[in-house]
Amino acid sequence: MSDSPPNYRRLFWTSRHHLWLALLTVGLGFASGQPLGLLAGATLYAVGLVFGPDLPFFRRSVTAKQDAIREQEAAAQLVAFQKEHERLSAALSPARRTRLSQLGSVCQDIERASGEMQRATGLSLPTPLRKLDELLWTYLRMLSVEQSLEVYLETERKEQVPALAASISAETDVLAREIETLKTTQPGSPLLESKQRLLTSRLERAATLRQRLARIEQAQANHDLVRSEQERLVEQVKLIRADAIAAKNSDALSARIDTSIEHLSATNRWLSELDEYQSVTRELPDLPVRLVPSATPTPSPTPQRTAPPQRQ
Repeated sequence: MSDSPPNYRRLFWTSRHHLWLALLTVGLGFASGQPLGLLAGATLYAVGLVFGPDLPFFRRSVTAKQDAIREQEAAAQLVAFQKEHERLSAALSPARRTRLSQLGSVCQDIERASGEMQRATGLSLPTPLRKLDELLWTYLRMLSVEQSLEVYLETERKEQVPALAASISAETDVLAREIETLKTTQPGSPLLESKQRLLTSRLERAATLRQRLARIEQAQANHDLVRSEQERLVEQVKLIRADAIAAKNSDALSARIDTSIEHLSATNRWLSELDEYQSVTRELPDLPVRLVPSATPTPSPTPQRTAPPQRQ
């Protein structure tokens, strides 16, 4: 929903309050069967249209309704994000799931140290811890993209595209020489025409293979880059852990996390440009969900009418 202020007058026209106003004024005036009663009802109705949208109880009802809509949208977005997170995590190879779990353990160490810092200083660190979740989410995305690239490269490797391209290139050279000879010895012959059609077909296949080779080279470069970015992110998170444990300084911890987020800006932009993997390049939604399990015990929440969302 938009964050702009609601148009209370427009909303009043479609509300139940307007219906009740019309019934209790114009409706009762009409039911009285007296011209004076109808005039009084119309007058009260006009006054209600002027002042009704500004009444506190009406504005509170509008606010409550919009809050309920926002909660429903947030809940739907949370469910979609949790499904996406679970899908990506489940699709990872065992080795990559282990790497993700190891980074999650490092993040738990940071949260544990920040909890101790909070108890010592009385300061809360919700924003830095959310940014820590962003780092972990980016790492999961990179693992997924790396795996997709690796599967693609392995498929192309099995088909030996470079060797196939070299073979077709050599074959087209031989065909070209044969055609030149036939043009001299047998011009206009059916054999010459067949050889020319074969050469055209082989040249088109060679062009397709060159395109595949170019895509393989690009995919390999992307694979190497995303792997390097993973390693850099892991080292940055471990450096954050070192600061959290050794420094015991909330400002230093926040600054270190902010620096890590800034370093990933270029990586996030690059991931978003991979058209083949757009489904895994979404950002972490602004929702009450944590990717890092809490490393410190927290008081039980006050019972609500709806259960809180499950943590990842």
